[in-house]
Amino acid sequence: MGSAQGFPTQAPAPELIGAGFAYESQAAPTLHDGLNLADLAQVIDLLDRGIIPRDAAVALLRVVLDASVDAIGYDPRDGEPYNSRERAFAAQIGSAAGWLHAGRPRREATRLAFRLHLRRRTAQLVVAAAELAKSLAARAADYRDTLFPDQTYLQHAQPSTVGHYLLSFAYPAIRDGRRLLDVFDSLNGSPAGAGCVNGTRLQCDRLAMATRLGFDSVIVNTRDAMWQVDGLVQLMSTLASLALTQASLAEDLEIWTSSEFDYVDLAEEYTRASVLMPQKRNPYSLAMIRGTTGVLIGSLTGMLAVQKSPSARSDNLIFAFGEIPVALEHARRVTELTAGVVGSLTINEARLRDVLASGFSQATDVAEQLMLSGGIDYRTAYQIVGSAVRRLAGEGGSAADLTPTLLDQIAVERLGRPLGIDGATLTEALDPAAIVATRVAVGGAAPEPMRAMLAEVAADAEALTGAARVRLDAIDGAEQVLVADARRVVEGAVP
Repeated sequence: MGSAQGFPTQAPAPELIGAGFAYESQAAPTLHDGLNLADLAQVIDLLDRGIIPRDAAVALLRVVLDASVDAIGYDPRDGEPYNSRERAFAAQIGSAAGWLHAGRPRREATRLAFRLHLRRRTAQLVVAAAELAKSLAARAADYRDTLFPDQTYLQHAQPSTVGHYLLSFAYPAIRDGRRLLDVFDSLNGSPAGAGCVNGTRLQCDRLAMATRLGFDSVIVNTRDAMWQVDGLVQLMSTLASLALTQASLAEDLEIWTSSEFDYVDLAEEYTRASVLMPQKRNPYSLAMIRGTTGVLIGSLTGMLAVQKSPSARSDNLIFAFGEIPVALEHARRVTELTAGVVGSLTINEARLRDVLASGFSQATDVAEQLMLSGGIDYRTAYQIVGSAVRRLAGEGGSAADLTPTLLDQIAVERLGRPLGIDGATLTEALDPAAIVATRVAVGGAAPEPMRAMLAEVAADAEALTGAARVRLDAIDGAEQVLVADARRVVEGAVP
């Protein structure tokens, strides 16, 4: 007979306890409430189908209702958390505790508990993502008309507004909020009644258990129900995506809050003083946003690595029980932090005006105007304006020093003829406010598309919050009914 056959007769090795069961037991406080709910649903279901004697059901329900993390005393020497619970229950009610195993392996209980935990935390993160979008939209509305030179690669690109810039982060937050709702709906499928791999003769109505626990559906294939991981991949990748958006904003802000740029001021409550250098107030909140993003990327990578295994293995989910709830908590906290940072930002508008006036962010619009009024192709116009910018920059000038005379001089050099752009037309092409006003297409920085985007983000964020609240209310209601049903069975027992 192979070494893996039969029930063990020896206590687990201390090395196994330290490196295995101790690791699993760290997740016990996270899974505890879900395990309680799974056990209550299991006992009531067994009672409804006449499998468990009523006195044993009452005894089991009573100890589960009273079970706390401290009362269980999750001890790695007992094995993983499920075994610790069995030991604690058996110590109180003897062999009646054994009814919990009828038709249900330990992995089913822990899968249920895991999903119960993740679905709640995922819905809460949807609310946080929506609040971040609301904060970005509110600040974007405050600075809707504040001009500044938007940048690519930290170089002046085109005149835009701070409001338009901030809204560019609200949209991905909304999209990730929607992805998280999809993840919630995936997590809200029940694995209950899956048995070991192909179900159990003791369970003929898996939907009843699912409904009792507030799930919307059952995971159809019982083997898939025990070992599916694609929803966890989707969850972790969405956490990383949501954090990446925040990290991009935080990296911009860390540069722009420096004295060298001085575009933005962080509120003092989101900074930390240097203990040595009295002049320094460090952007600690931004460092935490960026660092947490790195942690979440690492968590995603690590989870993907352990999921790469043959089918029907539990080791991949053993590690997920500890890592994914922590990642969700990181994501929620950092998203709430970013919303706070954004909501308290102060924009140095005078500095932005000075910077805008000193650069060449209007160059693209000037080239387009030359194309339209001079009868030349865009590449030729681009080269003429580029030559003019190079000449002025070398002399310490800016776009304000660009004149029809200079443009004609370069055009003659390149084309053999002047372009004849008039001063008023050039002045308008050089005016940052006039440039922004031309961005009237959907998504542009002009007032009308900005009003539309602000309204859209506000509506989308409110819808996300509402959808998450509906889901949270539904699972709250189901869990409260389950506990109340268990108490009624206990209270109705003959003393």
